[in-house]
Amino acid sequence: MSTADRETVTGVPPGIAAAREELTPMLSQYAELCATHEDAIVLFQVGDFYEAFCEAAEAVARVCEVTLTERSDSTGDYPMAGIPIDNAASYLEALLDAGYRVAIGDQVEDAEAASGLVDRAVTEVITPGTVVEDDLLESGTTNYVAAVTREGPAAGDDHDSAPTLGLAAVDVATGECLVTAGDPGTVAEELDRIAPAEVIVGPGIDDSGRDDLGHDDPAADLDRAPVGFDPAAGDPDRTVHGHDPAVFDRSAALGRLEPYVSAPERRFGGDAELRAAGAVLAYAEYTQGDDGPLEYVSRVRRYDPRDRLRLDAAAQRSLELFENRGLGASDTLFDVLDSTNCALGRRCLERWLRRPLVDAEAIRSRHDAVGELADRTLVREGIGDALATAYDLERLVGRVSRGRADARDLRSLHATLAVVPELKATLAAGGDGGEDEEGEDLLRTDHLRALSDRLDELAEVRELIDSAIATDPPQEITEGGVIRAGFDDDLDALRSTEREGREWIADLEASERERTGIDSLSVGHNQVHGYYIEVTDANLDRVPDDYRRRQTLKNSERYYTPALKEREEEIVGAAERADSLEYELFVEVRDRVAEETERVQALADALAELDALASLASVAVANDYVRPEVVDDPDAGIEIEGGRHPVVERTEDSFVPNDADLPRGSIAVITGPNMSGKSTYMRGVALSVVLAQVGSFVPAQAARLPVFSRLFTRVGASDDIAGGQSTFMREMSELTEILHDAGPDSLVLLDEVGRGTATTDGRAIARAAAEFVHDELGATTLFATHYHDLTDLAAERERAFNLHFTATRESGEVTFLHRVVPGASSSSYGVEVAELAGVPAPVVERSRDLVAETDSDAETAPDAEITSDAENESDTETSPDAEDVSLREFLAEEEAEDLPAIEPADAPAPDSDAESGVEQSGDSTGDLPPSVATELRELDLARTTPIEALNALHDLQNRLENHDG
Repeated sequence: MSTADRETVTGVPPGIAAAREELTPMLSQYAELCATHEDAIVLFQVGDFYEAFCEAAEAVARVCEVTLTERSDSTGDYPMAGIPIDNAASYLEALLDAGYRVAIGDQVEDAEAASGLVDRAVTEVITPGTVVEDDLLESGTTNYVAAVTREGPAAGDDHDSAPTLGLAAVDVATGECLVTAGDPGTVAEELDRIAPAEVIVGPGIDDSGRDDLGHDDPAADLDRAPVGFDPAAGDPDRTVHGHDPAVFDRSAALGRLEPYVSAPERRFGGDAELRAAGAVLAYAEYTQGDDGPLEYVSRVRRYDPRDRLRLDAAAQRSLELFENRGLGASDTLFDVLDSTNCALGRRCLERWLRRPLVDAEAIRSRHDAVGELADRTLVREGIGDALATAYDLERLVGRVSRGRADARDLRSLHATLAVVPELKATLAAGGDGGEDEEGEDLLRTDHLRALSDRLDELAEVRELIDSAIATDPPQEITEGGVIRAGFDDDLDALRSTEREGREWIADLEASERERTGIDSLSVGHNQVHGYYIEVTDANLDRVPDDYRRRQTLKNSERYYTPALKEREEEIVGAAERADSLEYELFVEVRDRVAEETERVQALADALAELDALASLASVAVANDYVRPEVVDDPDAGIEIEGGRHPVVERTEDSFVPNDADLPRGSIAVITGPNMSGKSTYMRGVALSVVLAQVGSFVPAQAARLPVFSRLFTRVGASDDIAGGQSTFMREMSELTEILHDAGPDSLVLLDEVGRGTATTDGRAIARAAAEFVHDELGATTLFATHYHDLTDLAAERERAFNLHFTATRESGEVTFLHRVVPGASSSSYGVEVAELAGVPAPVVERSRDLVAETDSDAETAPDAEITSDAENESDTETSPDAEDVSLREFLAEEEAEDLPAIEPADAPAPDSDAESGVEQSGDSTGDLPPSVATELRELDLARTTPIEALNALHDLQNRLENHDG
């Protein structure tokens, strides 16, 4: 939704603004709230509904699909639409999805106690990134709002260089706050990693020089040079807008940060970080009602992006870490790993996967813990059983600290705290191994022992809640029933008075029937007249003298007695005082719990980590993962035995494991048929690296892995039509980032580079990129391609080698073996894959004819060089019949002088004993080393492609030369 569209329904409605001086008190109050929250639709409490007026009402009616009504008074007619307060969540969600921010204007005084107009105030501004209501948040997820600003230019700065940007993000529901800085590319990458739902941008980020409300922004002259940064680039659905420029000011940021961190000017690395942190916290306070600092935001953490494995949006997308691009929406790496038992663990596991470790010792420490939990079934299952009953402590304590928790929230907090002693007992005595000399079952790893020590039981908080709050309290905290009997003597006395009065009234009906002789007499109560004694008209002559008339009905009269009136006053008075006292006591208990917010948050961190580790252990056991050996040798490469793709293996009936041996800085050129498994293989290797650095075991028989600092991918074809990028332009943009930023500590996946343009151009780009990666970057690279001439790199570059996926063909039927082997392939079986995909038979047959014609023309062209299949191909795939050419015919046409000649089996060798009259046998391999002779005899020429044969012959030749030497 555009800013212009939003402005027509936010702020003071034009119709109301025109009659501002003549408005009724209620509409005037509504206009005041709209004026102070110009960026949001104001929903104004009127009784049991939230109402909007004029243009805002029309938007609410349209988006929420509610009836548009009208309010009329002496100043005019005003459209009006409302949503029920008790069922507001779904309507609020619809407004957020439509791109609106919503200001909730609640009644902040008791309507019955108010004299005149009920006072109202905006208690909360609901935006996509600052939602705190459980009904609007998915369990176990994070929901960040972020702020981005830029470093102020200093004298002598080079304005042509990339500016430093500050990034701060806060999860308003849990109180987590992250702060960092970097160049535009780094900050864009961090936004993709954090994935905020909403971003506010400071002066200089949007060079339009105007804030979100259209106000002139003088601070935008900070530096009008383009920053090359789009906050919404990684997620088009992300809400991005400006905010009050004053909150990005350095002095304002310092003042804002002082309640959250000590010495903020020394805490942060630079001006941009400090101003971004101050701005995002100011915005968070604004959305929560501007009631001052959010005391539960106690974990303001500055971090360096280089301290984690950097995964940009392209890598997360192509590796399908959190989102599957195909039909199986739940088939992601996170879904494979997520066997967590509570929301805390799920959120922790997601953080780990978004930000894998780069410190080898820290990685090995997590592996230690996962390994112990994998080995100790009872401990692992005990952790799972206990945490399955735990609530989301982070969100609970956030509500407690904000003063928005009800009695049920406190009971949920108590239930979670009650889990902690059980967990500590489970960790102290797992019962399945690891006993010390005295027979006590002990934890073996430092990591788990440290976690156990962090499990703060908070016994005093648990006891306070248990003694104060009723076991099953009502949701409403102002109407009694929330405080447990015995907690407060005064409350108990009031409740006793109320209870005794009600018991007296309960007995009154029987005693009055007996006293008056009126069998139909009844005692009742209503909200208007209170308690009464009802007598039918037929018995009015028997009414005692002490009865006082209260109400006349059609067929009866209602009375009260002085004794009943006295009891009623006692009951009502005691009940009102008890309800008021209960509320006061509840708030006091809630405030005492809020004082322990930091301890509760620390416990939540420990529970989250324990759950995440147990999840990784459960997945390792269930899926037969192995602990990788993590080495921090800068020269170590990737060694995987029997590696598998963790997601694909779950969706297929069978999976063919493959090895990976990639020396550090090498480039593996991978060829083979379509659908043979090249992309799956590459992604599987990358996912093993990610899993290992998360702290997980990996899907393999064995693995020895280095620690990478960055992981890049250029995989798959996609466009960005809205952003004006074609598929090829998108591909080149991703390639550009890799070629600029990758280095020796990077793992790079390149899949079909150059396929989005003409064959000649694409082949040239692919080869040049591969050479640049090898020669200049030194990144460990997997390069899958159908440009088969790129396999020449293995002969031209020291650290390049070829791999290919095998296939067999019998009677025209192609079988993909999904097995990777050394060497290069010559055919992509494109026509066969088209046939398997269901392309109509006439198209398939015509394709075969065209390929055959192309091959025939190439063979009969005068003085034509015989080239590889890749050099003969156009935009169609290589002819599947090309490999049917005999090896002898292929070699006869090769002009390369260094290839070994193959003589007929009955031809005498030039230096053989045939020249001296010695009779030869029919086998010409007699003088060869036995192993070479055996391999040559077993070479199946009918099933060997020309390139495979060349590789085999080169290998045999080298072995012969070594043997002769």
